[in-house]
Amino acid sequence: MPRQQAGEDPGVDDDARLSAELAAVVAGARRRAVRDGDRQVDTAHLLHSLLEYDPEVRAAFDGGEPQVARLLGYLVQRSIGYGLRWQTAVEDSGAIPVVTGVTGHSPPAATAMSYARERASCRGDGPARGVDLLAGIVVDPRSRAVEVLERAGVDVPELFLRIEYGPQECLGGAEAGC
Repeated sequence: MPRQQAGEDPGVDDDARLSAELAAVVAGARRRAVRDGDRQVDTAHLLHSLLEYDPEVRAAFDGGEPQVARLLGYLVQRSIGYGLRWQTAVEDSGAIPVVTGVTGHSPPAATAMSYARERASCRGDGPARGVDLLAGIVVDPRSRAVEVLERAGVDVPELFLRIEYGPQECLGGAEAGC
């Protein structure tokens, strides 16, 4: 998948504002999209790479390793052509118009990347990390990654709260709003 030309999609591939670990995740997602024959890196590619490469992201899941293993199972099935079938289709959450014929990130993946950078900027302690991107992915309820998360039994709103406020905020269960 060729990288985009300068000016085609500003901010999407701005790796300077990503931690080294997150830059490796994005590169892994690009390789996966090429290997899968997809036209764009989508949120499921990003989620797959996050789960593979980032221990902080894996730790965000309340179900622990069994839940992460189930998620990876769905994502691997997708990459080999079974289960959830999105291959060669462009991911579109309906939030913004789809750009066709352009390689790079799908619109929801680009939005998630921007969200991660903005979240890191607001935090003020360095470049975007994997949990910033995970937060950006789960805020779009119609993304492919959220569909995978839900099929694997992940409570996506609770996951978002755990990312935003930490697991201690979600210990109280329903009474605490989690």
